[in-house]
Amino acid sequence: MKPLDPRLMRYARSARRYIAATAVTGMVTAVLVVAQAFLISGAVSAVISDGAGPASVRGLVMALGGVVVARALVVLLQELHAHRSAAGTIVELRRLVLEHAARLGPRWQALHGAGTATLLTRALDDLEPYFTRYLPQLVLAATVTPATVLVLITQDWPAAVAVVCTLPLIPIFMILIGRMTQSVSQERLEAMKVLGDQVLDLISGLPTLKALGREQGPTERVRALGRAYRRTTMSTLRIAFLSGAVLEFITTLSVAIIAVEIGFRLVAGRMDLFTGLLVLMVAPEVYQPLRQVGFQFHASANGVAAAESVFEVLETPVPSRGTLPAPDLRTATIELDAVSVAARGAWAPAGLSATIRPGGLVALTGPSGAGKTTTTQVLLGLLPADRGRVRVVPDGEGPDGAVDLGEIDPVTWWEQIAWVPQRPTITPGTVLDNVLPGTAPDASQTVPGSVVEASQATGFDEVVAGLPQGWDTLVGSGGVGLSVGQRQRLALTRALCSTAPLVVMDEPTAHLDAASEAHVLSGVRALHASGRTVVVIAHRPALIALAEQTVPVTSEPMEPASPAATSSDPSPAHESTAAQEEA
Repeated sequence: MKPLDPRLMRYARSARRYIAATAVTGMVTAVLVVAQAFLISGAVSAVISDGAGPASVRGLVMALGGVVVARALVVLLQELHAHRSAAGTIVELRRLVLEHAARLGPRWQALHGAGTATLLTRALDDLEPYFTRYLPQLVLAATVTPATVLVLITQDWPAAVAVVCTLPLIPIFMILIGRMTQSVSQERLEAMKVLGDQVLDLISGLPTLKALGREQGPTERVRALGRAYRRTTMSTLRIAFLSGAVLEFITTLSVAIIAVEIGFRLVAGRMDLFTGLLVLMVAPEVYQPLRQVGFQFHASANGVAAAESVFEVLETPVPSRGTLPAPDLRTATIELDAVSVAARGAWAPAGLSATIRPGGLVALTGPSGAGKTTTTQVLLGLLPADRGRVRVVPDGEGPDGAVDLGEIDPVTWWEQIAWVPQRPTITPGTVLDNVLPGTAPDASQTVPGSVVEASQATGFDEVVAGLPQGWDTLVGSGGVGLSVGQRQRLALTRALCSTAPLVVMDEPTAHLDAASEAHVLSGVRALHASGRTVVVIAHRPALIALAEQTVPVTSEPMEPASPAATSSDPSPAHESTAAQEEA
C-alpha cells in the first residue's frame, strides 16, 4: 500500500484538487508552527531573563493570539475540505467502476458482481479516513517536519543531531507495522466481500428458499462468516492500538532525551533561555506529523485496500467493440452461424445456427440450461460467442455484404432493440414515467394516444384502471406496488410504445397465471402485428404456438482436450442463466 497512490489522482478529480489544497495548507501550517514557537520563546524569555514588563511583550502576545487563531482556521478549512473531497472521490470512483463494469459485460459481472457491489458500498466508505486523517498528516510530515528540523539546525545543532538520530526510528517501525497491517486489512476486506456475497445471494434467493422450507439452512454459514469478519476487524484494531503505543513511546523518549540535554545545558549556562524554550517547543513538532502518520495509517488501511480493489477493476481490459454503424434492423436479416458459448464445462448453446428474418416471430426452445438466455445475450451483443459468429445482412445485400456483429458499434445496435426480461427494470416514479420516460403529463395534459392503444393491446389498461391515480400512480424500485403479471404487461406496453424494430423477450409468461398469460400473449401478438421482429424464449406451449419459426437450442459436453475448455472460464453468468431458466 503506497502512501499516496498516483492512480487515485489519475482517476479522481476531487483527489487532485484536494492534494493541491492540502499541500498549501501544510506549508501554511509549517510557517505558523515555527512562528508560534518563536513568539512564545521570545515573550517568556523577555519576561524571565530580561525582566520586561507586560507592556513590552504585549505585541508578541497579540501576534501569538493571531497565530493561534490562524492555525485554528487552517485546521477548520482542512477538515471541511477533507470531508467534501472524500465524499466527492468516493462518488467519482463508484461512478467509474459502475461504468467500467457495464463495459466489461455480463460474464465479468456475473463472476465479480456481488463482490463489486460490496466493494462499492461498505468497503469504499472506508476511504474517508484516508482523506480526513491520514493524508493531511502525510502532507504535514512532508512540510512541517523539514521546516522544524531546519529551525533546529539553525538555532541549536546538538539538538538537531539528536533529532536526526532518533527520527528514523519512527519510519522504520511504521514500515514493520505496515507490512503486518497490510495482510490483516486485506483479510478483513476479503472477509467482508465473502460475507456480502453470501448475504446478497441469500436475499436474492430467499423467496425460493422460503417456498422450499429451507430458509434456515444458510443461517450457520452466515453466522460463521460474521465471526470471521469480526475476528479480522478485531485483529486490525489490536495492531492499531499496539502500534500507536509503540510510536508514542518512541516519540516521548526522543523528546525526553532532548529535554534532558537542554536542561543540563541551561544549568551549565551553555544555552540561553530563548534558545532552550524554542528547541523544547519545536522538537515535539518534528515528531508529531510522523507519529500521526503511523497512528492514522491503520484508520486508512482498510480504505486503501478497497481503493486497490477499485483500481484492479478499473484496470481490467475492456473487450474490444466494433465501430461500424448497425444496419437497419427493420429490413436486415440476422444469421447465427454455428454459435457456441462455453459454460460449466459444456457448450450452451452448442453449434446453434438460425436465420432471423425481419418481421418474424421466432421462439427459442429447449430444456433448462441449454443456453437460451445465453443466446439472447449473444444476440444483444452483450456476450461474445466462443465459437461461430453472428452476422447481419442488410436488405438487398448478399452474403458478401454481411456485417459481423462484433464489428458493429454496440450503441447503434442497442438503439434498435427493445429488451423484455423476466424481471423488467422498473424505476421509482409514475407508471407513465416507466412506459414513456420523461413524458409524464401535468394536470393540463393527457396521456398520449399511442400509449393508450398499446396498453389496450397488452391489457395494461385494465391494470391502470385499477390503480388509485391511474397513470400517475407512483411505483417503487423494481415495480413495488405491481404484481409480477402487471410488471410484465407494463414491460410489453413499453416495448410496444418504442420504435425499436427488434424485440427480444426472455420467457415473458414465466411465473404468471392463466389470466395474466393471456394478456401477455395478446401483447406479443400486438408486437408482431406492428411489423417488429420478435425473438422470444418460450417454455409454455401457448407461447410456442404463436411463433412462426421455432429454433431448438441444445447443449453438449465440452471435449476434455478442447482449447476453449481451458481458455473460457466456467462463468457463473451461465449458472445464473440456468437458474433463471430453471425457475
